[in-house]
This record gives sequence, structure tokens and C-alpha cells, in this order.
Amino acid sequence: MHFVEVKGILFSKNGMNIYRGCTHGCIYCDSRSTCYQMNHAFEDIEVKQNAPQLLEKALRSKRKKCMIGTGSMCDPYMHCEEELGFTRKCLELIDKYGFGATLITKSARVLRDLDLLKSINERAKAVVQMTITTYDEELCKILEPNVSTTRERFEALKTLRDNQIPTVVWLCPLLPFINDTEENLRGILSLCFEAKVKGIICFGIGMTLRDGNRQYFYRKLDEHFPGLKEKYNRKYGYSYELVSDNHPKLMEIFRAECQARGVMSNPREIFEYLYRFPEEDSRQMSLF
Repeated sequence: MHFVEVKGILFSKNGMNIYRGCTHGCIYCDSRSTCYQMNHAFEDIEVKQNAPQLLEKALRSKRKKCMIGTGSMCDPYMHCEEELGFTRKCLELIDKYGFGATLITKSARVLRDLDLLKSINERAKAVVQMTITTYDEELCKILEPNVSTTRERFEALKTLRDNQIPTVVWLCPLLPFINDTEENLRGILSLCFEAKVKGIICFGIGMTLRDGNRQYFYRKLDEHFPGLKEKYNRKYGYSYELVSDNHPKLMEIFRAECQARGVMSNPREIFEYLYRFPEEDSRQMSLF
């Protein structure tokens, strides 16, 4: 872990990344890609130590309230957050100035800040997005070794549900030949429906690979699934987009099940909901 001073904290659509790098060890992580120009070891977390100060300055200068997001590149609830509490400090500022918050995580540590999320949600809107890829607990520990298990994330989703915090699940990636099965899909959907999530984001059945994360992923295939790397090479070569043979069937099941349960499944609709501040919801309702 190392600390840096940065010049700005909010980027497009008012998102921020307090940390760079990750200690969760997910074998498929796109954030390892060299295109992101991370000039330090991925597990050596870069901490933007002036993030809270920059965020407060940005919030005070905004003329219009909006949703503030975090976690699109690096999880805001990695192990270092227990010690540093930078995510909590930023949530405190979001709450103080009356903005909304949405975050993406794979960690049940998010529940530590349940008090702040509830306060934000009462005054504006707070949405927790949770990635879930694998119903089988033992497989989950291989694919995502240093993070809350699927069961722990599910319990976190239920706690958020019970506290009226809306949630969205990212159901991706589903890795070809590993977890791209109907059993896995239906298992995850059953958890989502029980937790009463508001939406499920799934762009398709498969994954992406590019320079940086491809090498790491293949090393982990050799370690945990001997012979599977060669199967990937034969089928996909150096393709960026690796679409599962099961894509058509599983996406049909996904859309049908979500529609039957009244759960949002169109990514554009979900993103519109995530970015929309409650005042805009009220204006839209008044039109009817």
C-alpha cells in the first residue's frame, strides 16, 4: 500500500475511485489490463489520500445535487478500507451535503457503513451494487479467493433489503467452460429474487480478455483447471470478447425470469436509475 496526492477525484458522470489496485485476487479481473496504465504492482494499493478533501471541495461547488458513484474500477471495500476508512469518510461527506450515492462492491464490509447508507437513502438515494458470479461456494473461492463468498454477499443483500436500501446485482462475468451453466445462472437468480434486488446487470454470457488480465487469467487456469487454457486458446485465440456457446439459451432464461419477477434487466434502464437523483424521479412522476 502506498499513498499519493491527486489533483481531482470526480470523473465522468460523477464517479470516483479512492483506491487503485486490488487485493481480492479475482482471476478474471479486467482492471489488471495494461490499458489502464497502472504503474505499480496491482496488489500494492494506491491510496488517494486527499480524496475526502477533494470530494468535499467538489460537492460544495456543485450547483445541482446528483448521484456520486464509486467502485467502477477498484472495490471501495478492500481489506485496506478496514484500517483507512476512506470510503466511509467520503460517504459522510455525501450525506453531509445531501447528495446520493451508489457503489459497486463484492464485500460484505459494506454493512459497516449501513448507518450512513440509510441516512443518505432517507435524504436522497443510496444504491448498493453487488457483483455475484458463482452460486457454488467452493468454485467461488477459486474464482474470487480473497473476498466475501457468494453466501456472505447474499446475506449482505438481505440485510440491505431489510433496511430499505435498493440493490443491483452485476451477474458477470460467466466464464466459458467454468460457470456458464444453467445451474449456476438459476442459482444466482434465486438469490437475487429472494433478496428482492431492483435490477440485475448481465451484458451476456462470457467474458473479456485483453493484455494484462489475459496473462493473469491463464496462469490461474493452469493452477486450478489444468488443460483449460489450451481449450481457451483453441476456441478464442487472442479475441477480446469470449462469448459462451451457452449465451443464447442462458440469456433467454435470464430475461424471462427477470421479466416474470418484475426485476429490471435492461442495462440502459438500470444505469438510468443509478444515475438519476431523486428530484428527477419526482419530476418524472409529476408528469403523469
